[in-house]
Amino acid sequence: MTLSESLDNQELTRFRRKVTALSSAGMFLDGFDLTVIAVALPLLEKQWHISGWVVGLTSSSALIGMFVGAVVLGRLTDKIGRRKVYAFDLILFIVFAGLAALSQNPAELIVFRFLLGIAVGADYPISTSLTSEFSATRSRGRHLAYMSSLYSAGAMVAYLMGIVFGGLGDSSWRWMLLFGALLALIVALMRQSVPESPRWLTSQGRTGEAAEVLGGLVGSAPRIDAAAEAGAKPSARASLLSRQYLRATVFVCAFFFLFDVVFYGIQLYTPTVLSGITGSSDKLASVGSACVSAVGMLGIFAGSLLIDRWGRRPLVILGLACQAVLLTVLALVASPPFAVVVLIFAAGLFSANIGPGVMILLYPGELFPTALRGAGVGVSVAAGRIGAVLGVLVFPHMIEDWGLQRSLWMFVAVGVAAVVLSVFMAPETKGKVLEEIADEYAQEAPAPGRPADPARAGRGTAGP
Repeated sequence: MTLSESLDNQELTRFRRKVTALSSAGMFLDGFDLTVIAVALPLLEKQWHISGWVVGLTSSSALIGMFVGAVVLGRLTDKIGRRKVYAFDLILFIVFAGLAALSQNPAELIVFRFLLGIAVGADYPISTSLTSEFSATRSRGRHLAYMSSLYSAGAMVAYLMGIVFGGLGDSSWRWMLLFGALLALIVALMRQSVPESPRWLTSQGRTGEAAEVLGGLVGSAPRIDAAAEAGAKPSARASLLSRQYLRATVFVCAFFFLFDVVFYGIQLYTPTVLSGITGSSDKLASVGSACVSAVGMLGIFAGSLLIDRWGRRPLVILGLACQAVLLTVLALVASPPFAVVVLIFAAGLFSANIGPGVMILLYPGELFPTALRGAGVGVSVAAGRIGAVLGVLVFPHMIEDWGLQRSLWMFVAVGVAAVVLSVFMAPETKGKVLEEIADEYAQEAPAPGRPADPARAGRGTAGP
């Protein structure tokens, strides 16, 4: 019996949902914490009289930290295992979220937000790898789409916290950050019950331990055919930049980069853009932003229903194209009413989430073998954070120099570039087991002395 056949066991359905829920909680915290600073910024600007680059650094410090956390700890999770880092990164989250809430000046807040970002960045490769590796073949897309939906849920809750704590005066932003630390504490405690990934154990040659993990979940330990899994292992010298996996690395990094330039550049300044275009109050802008995030969640929900039916590629291209069109409309319409801007933002986020918002997790989790999956997700997240930082740092200064309407054209151009990239490079991975996908990329450019294995290419998909 192959490992994928064992993991597709119907008896694991309930457990897979648990892993997905706990991994999704990490995405919720990511969405909450990266968005809550957008809600806090107007308060901080008034309280500490900050502006210009300090505003940009405050917004982007966590994103910069995510770059470090995703790259360093993403590779670490391939070396020492998923479970060891799974709860530890949330402990860091709790500590630095709490310290950020107690910051006495912008410098402290920037430093603690950077350290917090390291923990957030680490959770992407860990949670994505665990969810991918425990998921059944036919429902893998749905599970990872659900993870993505929790980002939007976290963002929506962050906007709502702006309303709930808005009446607490100068300390309101501190309570918003502390709320995120409390949520992280709850999730960290619940994650202690998740075992190590059998796929990772098998990739390390520890098939006996992998069988024990599966046995503990289904009641009887299956026998895993180590020889059947050998083809999924990269050579000892293989890396993300080797001929075997270079195409996958280039694609996921470019895709994540372009998507995050637009997504974070707009998302983290949604209240600013809404009030800037329409002249609305800060509170009304927060309400409008929460509505936008709610519609974004519906986009992910729709994507989760379609991703394993329509496939990855058509949803990605359709979602990116619609997003680019809606951004163009927003850039062309001068002084639109508040409701119109909210509607355009909501439709744009729905389009972004229905395909590309899901695939930024799904593609990196699928295209790399188990021994490189954490690193692959990590570098793609890091590339995305470079794009996010550029969007966050550059956008405020573009508004100052060009005005809001003209600045939006930058996002239109980046959105069009993402469409072109996806048309030429986005693969279709629907209905394929993880080992088959990784082997297909390895077979396109086999390592020296390692011929492609045609036997694995013909492997059928497993059960539900």
